[in-house]
Amino acid sequence: MALKDSKPAQAAPAVLDLIGNTPMIQVTRLDTGPCTLFLKLESQNPGGSIKDRIGRSMIEGAERRGELAPGGTVVEATAGNTGLGLALVARAKGYRVVLVVPDKMSTEKVLHLKALGAEVNLTRSDVGKGHPEYYQDAAAKLAAEIPGAFFANQFGNTDNPDAHEQTTAPEIWQQCDHKLDAIVIGVGSAGTLTGLTRYFRKVAPALEFVLADPDGSILADYIKTGVIGTAGSWAVEGIGEDFIPPIADFSGVKHAYSIPDEESFATARALLRAEGISGGSSTGTLLAAALRYCREQTTPKRVVSFVCDTGTRYLSKVYNDQWMIDQGLLKRPRLGDLRDLIARRFDEGAVVAVGPDDTLMTAFQRMRLAEVSQLPVLDKKKLLGVIDESDLLLTVHNDAARFHSPVREAMTKKLDTVRPDASIETLREILDRGLVAIIADDNQFYGLVTRVDLLNHLRKKLT
Repeated sequence: MALKDSKPAQAAPAVLDLIGNTPMIQVTRLDTGPCTLFLKLESQNPGGSIKDRIGRSMIEGAERRGELAPGGTVVEATAGNTGLGLALVARAKGYRVVLVVPDKMSTEKVLHLKALGAEVNLTRSDVGKGHPEYYQDAAAKLAAEIPGAFFANQFGNTDNPDAHEQTTAPEIWQQCDHKLDAIVIGVGSAGTLTGLTRYFRKVAPALEFVLADPDGSILADYIKTGVIGTAGSWAVEGIGEDFIPPIADFSGVKHAYSIPDEESFATARALLRAEGISGGSSTGTLLAAALRYCREQTTPKRVVSFVCDTGTRYLSKVYNDQWMIDQGLLKRPRLGDLRDLIARRFDEGAVVAVGPDDTLMTAFQRMRLAEVSQLPVLDKKKLLGVIDESDLLLTVHNDAARFHSPVREAMTKKLDTVRPDASIETLREILDRGLVAIIADDNQFYGLVTRVDLLNHLRKKLT
């Protein structure tokens, strides 16, 4: 059918019509026991996540009720994806968007929100409900202060579960040919769970819901015991809570799994490598729970879960080996000496370095790309020196053309190295002098240790 030109005045972008009707794919290369496991690719929504559905539903619901007028402001507390769904729709309709986002959110999400024109307010992710810097409380306060603001409040807004009852659920039912035994789902605001529960209670009352919950969230234990416990912390974004969402309907949940961060992140990475599907940390949690559930079954079942959002939103975290190692989510062999403190080990090929004949511009660009302030200067495996930001600045501040000079002219050649078997106290003495510690022995260079690396080592002892 030929496409017709159509440009009505003040029309919303046609991309909004792509929200929903996402594809479903079978998992074929991971062990699903006797079950058949399908993933609904909510990552294929135009904003990259399942939250596009509720973004549109909540804004259009507010418009119908007169809660959001032309020139108004949409305010929300969000783990990132709801904000992206709201920003996609609201900015298309000409509204101002003000969001409060916990500071553990991925850089990609924050940059995407700002690119859409949303105003992003970062707040603490280490405080609970009732604290003035808790993201939901901070958003409610902003909404009260901004004239003409609509507080989307996904945690209490009935348009949230309505979106899933009216779109997500019937899509799943149709795509599964009305043959489905279980759905594995996570809970943030509980909109998806509640909407699907309402729909399937009518069309397939025997269907089981399986809760996938990050370890540290209170929800899995609440399902198992009926007791609201004390929340811990978790790195997975978008799901898990320290309270029971007001719109939550857990009546259909028959099983609940607490998934550790390490398993969630590893499973998300395994999905990409095995099936070619990139998903975020919450997808890893859901898939890990789905695989546990499927493998525990003794009879074949048809099971559905979700790729909640696109993995490209987590390249700096889930798919970044360095970040994963720093967070203790990707294990490497412990050596029992100062080499365990090195963030970028030479023997792992992780060292970012320059050669003596590289230009200072090359050194500067590599520092910026790797977000480090110093680089070792290597000739093959031999350490010749170190160059840092101060060396660069001293060389080029009077003559920018010297960026084209070779590194050998600016690097520090006098090196105080520390053997891997030296004490932490020896390391501290070097770092306290404002220097970077060069870990090396007579045989080879192992890497650099900075004050940040030592702090990170000490932080890991807390967990």
